[in-house]
Amino acid sequence: MSEDRENDSRSLNRATETDRHVGARIRERRIMLGLSQQQMADMIGVTYQQAHKYERGINRISAGRLYEIAQVLGVPIAYFFEDLDKQQPDEMNHRQRMCLELARNFSMIRNERHQEALSQLARALAAEEAAE
Repeated sequence: MSEDRENDSRSLNRATETDRHVGARIRERRIMLGLSQQQMADMIGVTYQQAHKYERGINRISAGRLYEIAQVLGVPIAYFFEDLDKQQPDEMNHRQRMCLELARNFSMIRNERHQEALSQLARALAAEEAAE
């Protein structure tokens, strides 16, 4: 019996890790699109608090709700489970945060010429780094 409890405990912990991973992927994609939690919550028909709990992995997401979220964020459902088996820290590192912030800010630029100029700058800087 104690082995069954131990297995149940591990499966519950694994589910929590999975819920946190899915929530982190939702947050990452939402930020990339430049959406606030409130905007996403409105789009999927939940409260801001509920969207926050989904992103933190506090509340589980039903299959139907995950499908809605995938539709709103423009990704396949599998996106949320990518890299699930890899051991990743719960918190994003500094570089990941900068990348997400860059993507969010880029998506907020409405002027296509400015977007193109920024894109060219990034390509030039990347090429310069690769040459060194």
